Amino acid sequence: MEGKSLTEAVDEFLRQLHIVRHASPNTLRAYARDLADFLSFLGMEGIGDWRQVTVVTLRRFLNHLFAQGYERRTIARKLSAVRALFRFLAQTGRVAANPAAELRQPRLPQKLPTVLDETQADALLSAPDPKTPRGIRDRALLELLYAAGLRVSELANLTVRDVDFAEGLVRVKGKGDKERFVPLHDEALHWLHRYLQESRPQFLRRAKKVTDALFVSQKGTPLTVRQIHRLVTGYASKALGLKVSPHALRHSFATHLLEGGADLRAIQELLGHASLAATQIYTRLSRSHLRRIYEKAHPRS
Repeated sequence: MEGKSLTEAVDEFLRQLHIVRHASPNTLRAYARDLADFLSFLGMEGIGDWRQVTVVTLRRFLNHLFAQGYERRTIARKLSAVRALFRFLAQTGRVAANPAAELRQPRLPQKLPTVLDETQADALLSAPDPKTPRGIRDRALLELLYAAGLRVSELANLTVRDVDFAEGLVRVKGKGDKERFVPLHDEALHWLHRYLQESRPQFLRRAKKVTDALFVSQKGTPLTVRQIHRLVTGYASKALGLKVSPHALRHSFATHLLEGGADLRAIQELLGHASLAATQIYTRLSRSHLRRIYEKAHPRS
């Protein structure tokens, strides 16, 4: 019965994430997996009440994860889920004190994201065959990813109504259902227009259900995150011989804007980052660009 109360509290926490904080399905699945591991550990420890969990318990959980061979990044993610859960438990009165507040986050190795240079980005965007309906769709999709710096989930959730050709904007629903508008350049608008006029109507003729999704498969069904990921990695392998995820185009978008002189706060707004700290990583990525400017401009270099 006690173990059941643990599970019920986790279920209530996940419902709050969904209803109050509008967490995405991917976020909810990740939290559910990580907290299931934590509940399993508590079961092994013979703990059936949240009030029995101490900072020592949580340290044993971290040691257990290290012993299982998890990477530091994965352990840090699981710890973040446990921290969020205990904040909820404290707020709802299930625990008097939050033991997770005393726990230190494992140090993570500093890993810079993959960024394409402008030549590589151009080669990737030019990889689809524009003579085929699929190639037109894929060119439009790649152009939009790079033009707007979208997360792959944001791209998958776009509808036809989200593209405003008159204003040259795309409306994006980001994390926590936060809405933003991102301008699009003429090349992206050109390929989107071609896709909507030539390819999408052909694909929708094969559809069993009507959809307003912007990007659809050749069967007329909305493209999923997984399908978009495969599409991007396939073209990157073919055009560049590299393993490149859709997120690399988002990183490239931000880095190229910064190198072109864009303000960091403007980039934060375009990316939909909640805080400037998340955007500041791109200043580190641009050091080689700053070096080139310095060597070209400084009279003594």
